Amino acid sequence: MSTPLINTHGIWAIYRFEMARALRTLWQSLAAPVITTSLYFVVFGGAIGSRISSVDGVSYGSFLVPGLVMLSLLTQSISNASIGIYFPKFTGTVFELLSAPVTPMEMVAGFVGAAATKSIALGLIILATSALFVPLHIEHPWAMVAFLILTSITFSLFGFIIGIWANGFEQLSFVPSLLVTPLTFLGGAFYSIDMLPPVWRTVSLFNPVVYLVSGFRWSFFGKGDVSIALSLGVTALFLVGSLIVVAWIFRTGWRLKQ
Repeated sequence: MSTPLINTHGIWAIYRFEMARALRTLWQSLAAPVITTSLYFVVFGGAIGSRISSVDGVSYGSFLVPGLVMLSLLTQSISNASIGIYFPKFTGTVFELLSAPVTPMEMVAGFVGAAATKSIALGLIILATSALFVPLHIEHPWAMVAFLILTSITFSLFGFIIGIWANGFEQLSFVPSLLVTPLTFLGGAFYSIDMLPPVWRTVSLFNPVVYLVSGFRWSFFGKGDVSIALSLGVTALFLVGSLIVVAWIFRTGWRLKQ
Protein backbone atom coordinates (compact mmCIF):
# COMPACT_ATOMS: atom_id res chain seq x y z
CA MET A 1 0.00 0.00 0.00
CA SER A 2 1.44 3.37 -1.00
CA THR A 3 2.00 6.04 1.63
CA PRO A 4 -0.21 9.13 1.19
CA LEU A 5 1.60 12.27 0.12
CA ILE A 6 -0.11 14.29 2.84
CA ASN A 7 -0.79 13.03 6.34
CA THR A 8 -4.36 14.28 6.58
CA HIS A 9 -4.91 12.34 9.82
CA GLY A 10 -2.05 14.20 11.49
CA ILE A 11 -3.28 17.59 10.28
CA TRP A 12 -6.82 16.79 11.38
CA ALA A 13 -5.66 15.65 14.84
CA ILE A 14 -3.82 18.94 15.47
CA TYR A 15 -6.68 20.97 14.00
CA ARG A 16 -9.31 19.15 16.07
CA PHE A 17 -7.30 19.54 19.30
CA GLU A 18 -6.92 23.29 18.74
CA MET A 19 -10.59 23.75 17.89
CA ALA A 20 -11.62 21.76 20.98
CA ARG A 21 -9.51 24.08 23.13
CA ALA A 22 -11.35 27.07 21.63
CA LEU A 23 -14.77 25.48 22.17
CA ARG A 24 -14.06 25.16 25.89
CA THR A 25 -14.08 28.97 26.10
CA LEU A 26 -16.79 29.48 23.50
CA TRP A 27 -18.91 31.83 25.61
CA GLN A 28 -16.03 34.22 26.26
CA SER A 29 -14.98 34.00 22.61
CA LEU A 30 -18.46 34.97 21.43
CA ALA A 31 -19.50 37.45 24.11
CA ALA A 32 -16.34 39.54 24.06
CA PRO A 33 -16.40 40.51 20.36
CA VAL A 34 -20.14 41.24 20.42
CA ILE A 35 -19.83 43.53 23.46
CA THR A 36 -16.68 45.22 22.11
CA THR A 37 -18.23 45.82 18.69
CA SER A 38 -21.35 47.27 20.30
CA LEU A 39 -19.22 49.65 22.37
CA TYR A 40 -17.30 50.77 19.29
CA PHE A 41 -20.56 51.65 17.56
CA VAL A 42 -21.88 53.46 20.62
CA VAL A 43 -18.69 55.50 21.06
CA PHE A 44 -17.46 56.00 17.50
CA GLY A 45 -20.74 55.68 15.63
CA GLY A 46 -22.73 57.74 18.13
CA ALA A 47 -20.29 60.39 19.28
CA ILE A 48 -18.10 60.84 16.21
CA GLY A 49 -20.68 59.71 13.65
CA SER A 50 -22.96 62.57 14.65
CA ARG A 51 -20.21 64.99 13.58
CA ILE A 52 -19.07 63.12 10.44
CA SER A 53 -22.04 62.54 8.17
CA SER A 54 -20.19 60.45 5.57
CA VAL A 55 -16.77 59.41 4.29
CA ASP A 56 -16.36 59.04 0.52
CA GLY A 57 -20.12 58.98 0.18
CA VAL A 58 -20.55 56.21 2.79
CA SER A 59 -22.24 56.82 6.15
CA TYR A 60 -19.68 56.85 8.92
CA GLY A 61 -21.35 53.97 10.78
CA SER A 62 -21.13 51.72 7.73
CA PHE A 63 -17.60 52.99 7.02
CA LEU A 64 -16.51 51.67 10.44
CA VAL A 65 -17.51 48.07 9.77
CA PRO A 66 -14.54 46.90 7.64
CA GLY A 67 -12.10 48.54 10.04
CA LEU A 68 -13.70 46.88 13.07
CA VAL A 69 -13.66 43.47 11.41
CA MET A 70 -10.04 43.89 10.33
CA LEU A 71 -8.97 45.08 13.80
CA SER A 72 -10.38 41.94 15.42
CA LEU A 73 -9.18 39.71 12.60
CA LEU A 74 -5.54 40.79 12.89
CA THR A 75 -5.34 40.64 16.68
CA GLN A 76 -7.24 37.35 17.02
CA SER A 77 -5.35 35.60 14.21
CA ILE A 78 -2.05 36.46 15.85
CA SER A 79 -3.27 35.63 19.35
CA ASN A 80 -4.86 32.27 18.44
CA ALA A 81 -1.87 31.00 16.46
CA SER A 82 0.79 32.24 18.88
CA ILE A 83 -0.90 30.69 21.92
CA GLY A 84 -1.53 27.47 20.00
CA ILE A 85 2.17 26.79 19.40
CA TYR A 86 3.48 28.48 22.56
CA PHE A 87 1.75 26.11 24.99
CA PRO A 88 3.34 22.96 23.49
CA LYS A 89 6.69 24.75 23.85
CA PHE A 90 5.84 25.77 27.41
CA THR A 91 4.77 22.27 28.47
CA GLY A 92 7.43 20.44 26.44
CA THR A 93 4.96 18.52 24.30
CA VAL A 94 6.36 20.22 21.19
CA PHE A 95 9.04 17.51 21.11
CA GLU A 96 6.31 14.89 20.74
CA LEU A 97 4.96 16.86 17.78
CA LEU A 98 8.41 17.15 16.23
CA SER A 99 8.96 13.39 16.53
CA ALA A 100 5.47 12.50 15.26
CA PRO A 101 5.03 11.25 11.67
CA VAL A 102 3.99 14.69 10.40
CA THR A 103 6.05 17.06 8.31
CA PRO A 104 6.67 20.63 9.49
CA MET A 105 4.25 22.02 6.91
CA GLU A 106 1.56 19.55 8.01
CA MET A 107 2.03 20.66 11.59
CA VAL A 108 1.81 24.32 10.52
CA ALA A 109 -1.32 23.54 8.49
CA GLY A 110 -3.03 22.12 11.59
CA PHE A 111 -2.16 25.00 13.91
CA VAL A 112 -2.61 27.81 11.38
CA GLY A 113 -5.77 26.26 9.94
CA ALA A 114 -7.40 26.15 13.37
CA ALA A 115 -6.32 29.72 14.21
CA ALA A 116 -7.58 31.01 10.86
CA THR A 117 -10.91 29.18 11.28
CA LYS A 118 -11.46 30.80 14.68
CA SER A 119 -10.55 34.23 13.31
CA ILE A 120 -12.86 33.90 10.30
CA ALA A 121 -15.73 32.83 12.56
CA LEU A 122 -15.06 35.82 14.79
CA GLY A 123 -15.00 38.16 11.79
CA LEU A 124 -18.38 36.86 10.63
CA ILE A 125 -19.81 37.29 14.13
CA ILE A 126 -18.63 40.92 14.21
CA LEU A 127 -20.10 41.43 10.73
CA ALA A 128 -23.46 40.07 11.91
CA THR A 129 -23.32 42.24 15.05
CA SER A 130 -22.58 45.31 12.92
CA ALA A 131 -25.72 44.67 10.88
CA LEU A 132 -27.74 45.32 14.04
CA PHE A 133 -26.44 48.91 14.16
CA VAL A 134 -25.97 50.01 10.55
CA PRO A 135 -27.23 48.94 7.12
CA LEU A 136 -24.66 46.75 5.40
CA HIS A 137 -24.09 46.51 1.69
CA ILE A 138 -21.26 44.33 0.39
CA GLU A 139 -20.55 45.24 -3.21
CA HIS A 140 -18.09 42.39 -3.82
CA PRO A 141 -19.07 39.53 -1.45
CA TRP A 142 -16.71 36.96 -2.94
CA ALA A 143 -13.81 39.40 -2.72
CA MET A 144 -14.76 40.05 0.91
CA VAL A 145 -14.71 36.33 1.74
CA ALA A 146 -11.41 35.84 -0.13
CA PHE A 147 -9.80 38.78 1.67
CA LEU A 148 -11.13 37.51 5.00
CA ILE A 149 -9.56 34.08 4.44
CA LEU A 150 -6.28 35.41 3.03
CA THR A 151 -5.78 37.87 5.89
CA SER A 152 -6.64 35.27 8.54
CA ILE A 153 -4.16 32.74 7.13
CA THR A 154 -1.42 35.35 6.67
CA PHE A 155 -1.61 36.72 10.20
CA SER A 156 -2.12 33.28 11.74
CA LEU A 157 1.24 32.39 10.16
CA PHE A 158 2.69 35.58 11.62
CA GLY A 159 1.25 34.63 15.02
CA PHE A 160 2.75 31.14 14.70
CA ILE A 161 6.17 32.77 14.27
CA ILE A 162 5.58 34.96 17.34
CA GLY A 163 4.57 31.92 19.40
CA ILE A 164 7.84 30.20 18.51
CA TRP A 165 9.87 33.38 19.14
CA ALA A 166 8.31 34.14 22.54
CA ASN A 167 10.13 32.97 25.66
CA GLY A 168 7.41 34.11 28.03
CA PHE A 169 3.85 35.38 28.25
CA GLU A 170 5.10 38.97 28.23
CA GLN A 171 6.75 38.50 24.83
CA LEU A 172 3.67 36.61 23.64
CA SER A 173 1.45 39.66 24.17
CA PHE A 174 4.06 42.26 23.19
CA VAL A 175 3.56 42.26 19.40
CA PRO A 176 -0.29 42.21 19.34
CA SER A 177 -0.73 44.85 22.06
CA LEU A 178 2.16 47.21 21.35
CA LEU A 179 2.58 46.84 17.59
CA VAL A 180 -0.38 45.40 15.69
CA THR A 181 -3.21 47.21 17.52
CA PRO A 182 -1.60 50.69 17.27
CA LEU A 183 -0.77 50.08 13.60
CA THR A 184 -4.40 49.12 12.98
CA PHE A 185 -5.70 52.25 14.67
CA LEU A 186 -3.25 54.32 12.60
CA GLY A 187 -3.98 52.32 9.44
CA GLY A 188 -7.30 53.86 8.50
CA ALA A 189 -9.54 51.49 10.44
CA PHE A 190 -11.69 54.39 11.69
CA TYR A 191 -10.95 57.04 9.08
CA SER A 192 -9.75 57.46 5.51
CA ILE A 193 -6.09 58.38 5.18
CA ASP A 194 -7.23 60.85 2.50
CA MET A 195 -8.54 62.92 5.41
CA LEU A 196 -4.96 63.39 6.66
CA PRO A 197 -2.60 66.21 5.64
CA PRO A 198 -0.42 65.21 2.63
CA VAL A 199 2.70 64.61 4.76
CA TRP A 200 0.93 62.26 7.17
CA ARG A 201 -0.85 60.50 4.35
CA THR A 202 2.55 59.72 2.82
CA VAL A 203 3.80 58.45 6.18
CA SER A 204 0.69 56.25 6.51
CA LEU A 205 1.51 54.49 3.26
CA PHE A 206 4.47 52.86 5.04
CA ASN A 207 2.01 51.19 7.42
CA PRO A 208 1.21 47.72 5.99
CA VAL A 209 -2.15 47.64 7.78
CA VAL A 210 -3.36 50.48 5.53
CA TYR A 211 -3.32 48.10 2.57
CA LEU A 212 -5.22 45.40 4.44
CA VAL A 213 -7.96 47.73 5.68
CA SER A 214 -8.21 49.46 2.30
CA GLY A 215 -8.55 46.19 0.38
CA PHE A 216 -11.18 44.87 2.76
CA ARG A 217 -13.11 48.16 2.62
CA TRP A 218 -13.00 48.02 -1.19
CA SER A 219 -14.90 44.72 -1.10
CA PHE A 220 -17.70 46.51 0.77
CA PHE A 221 -17.94 49.83 -1.03
CA GLY A 222 -15.90 49.45 -4.23
CA LYS A 223 -13.45 52.11 -3.08
CA GLY A 224 -10.41 52.27 -0.82
CA ASP A 225 -7.44 54.42 0.11
CA VAL A 226 -5.18 52.47 -2.27
CA SER A 227 -5.88 50.25 -5.26
CA ILE A 228 -7.16 46.73 -4.68
CA ALA A 229 -4.26 45.30 -6.71
CA LEU A 230 -1.76 46.97 -4.39
CA SER A 231 -3.66 45.75 -1.33
CA LEU A 232 -3.61 42.15 -2.57
CA GLY A 233 0.05 42.46 -3.54
CA VAL A 234 1.13 43.64 -0.09
CA THR A 235 -0.94 40.91 1.62
CA ALA A 236 0.51 38.22 -0.67
CA LEU A 237 4.03 39.53 -0.04
CA PHE A 238 3.50 39.30 3.72
CA LEU A 239 2.13 35.76 3.30
CA VAL A 240 5.16 34.63 1.29
CA GLY A 241 7.53 36.28 3.77
CA SER A 242 5.87 34.48 6.69
CA LEU A 243 6.09 31.13 4.88
CA ILE A 244 9.80 31.68 4.24
CA VAL A 245 10.42 32.47 7.92
CA VAL A 246 8.44 29.38 9.06
CA ALA A 247 10.41 27.17 6.65
CA TRP A 248 13.69 28.60 8.00
CA ILE A 249 12.58 27.98 11.61
CA PHE A 250 11.91 24.29 10.97
CA ARG A 251 15.07 23.88 8.93
CA THR A 252 17.28 25.35 11.67
CA GLY A 253 15.23 24.36 14.72
CA TRP A 254 15.40 27.94 16.02
CA ARG A 255 13.59 28.24 19.36
CA LEU A 256 12.06 24.80 18.81
CA LYS A 257 14.84 22.29 19.45
CA GLN A 258 16.80 24.37 21.94
